[in-house]
Amino acid sequence: MGGQVDTRSNWLPHLILLIGVFITAFPLWVTFVASTLTPREIAQTPMQMWPGPELWRNYSQALTQGSRGTYLSPPAMTLLFNSLVVALVVTFGKIVVSLLSAFAVVFFKFPGRMFCFWMIFITLMLPVEVRILPTYKVVTDLNLLNSYTGLTLPLIASATATLLFRQFFLTIPDELVEAAKIDGAGPMRFFKDVVVPLSRTNIAALFVILFIYGWNQYLWPLLITTSNSLDVIVVAIKKMIGTGAEPTDWHIVMSTTMLALLPPVLVIILMQKSFVKGLTDTEK
Repeated sequence: MGGQVDTRSNWLPHLILLIGVFITAFPLWVTFVASTLTPREIAQTPMQMWPGPELWRNYSQALTQGSRGTYLSPPAMTLLFNSLVVALVVTFGKIVVSLLSAFAVVFFKFPGRMFCFWMIFITLMLPVEVRILPTYKVVTDLNLLNSYTGLTLPLIASATATLLFRQFFLTIPDELVEAAKIDGAGPMRFFKDVVVPLSRTNIAALFVILFIYGWNQYLWPLLITTSNSLDVIVVAIKKMIGTGAEPTDWHIVMSTTMLALLPPVLVIILMQKSFVKGLTDTEK
């Protein structure tokens, strides 16, 4: 009896948790329901709260045709592909650049090493919104407008990932570095055979975070592209919503919104264990 826990005392945390789940999930449920209805049913007040019969038709139209309103959006398949390209290039680019920069700062002794690190660190105080005009000017001068390179290249550098990798690299024992030197391993072999394998859990955790970051990019893709065929899905959803008397295909908007949720959710589900391990693993 003495070892049993009184579960009745846990009702308040569970109640708060259930309320939080409801607040988070209810808008998603409304979006899903709207994606299965006709435009007339969506316009009804109040809108029904159970799925309708138009699920396959709406999602098929969203995937293959897109919105036919004021903004003639590309099919959701094109939008998903654009967003996937941006998310993957930004994610892998940030990880590779951050790994190499942190490796150089930690394992190479050169003049101004800490100055270089602090210059990288200071960029954390300068978000994209602050750097948007000079970055746009550089991309324009390089003729990278309306291109995947222009969409991804300015977003690749990451001071946060560099800082995280640096802190981890500092925990690698000096004896391991000396052993690699005795075995005749050069810097890049040591990096490839020792540093990268030890960093797998950190890489997995950062992959999830950076993928969602790249997938949800809005401001930069909005500025850098004028062609609808290069719109990412987040920008396209906003453009689909008409203003004033302009028509809005709400059933297509909601279907596209639900489709936009799938890749990030899939990444989180598939990499959940690696993500948690990368954040909590203390066996360094």
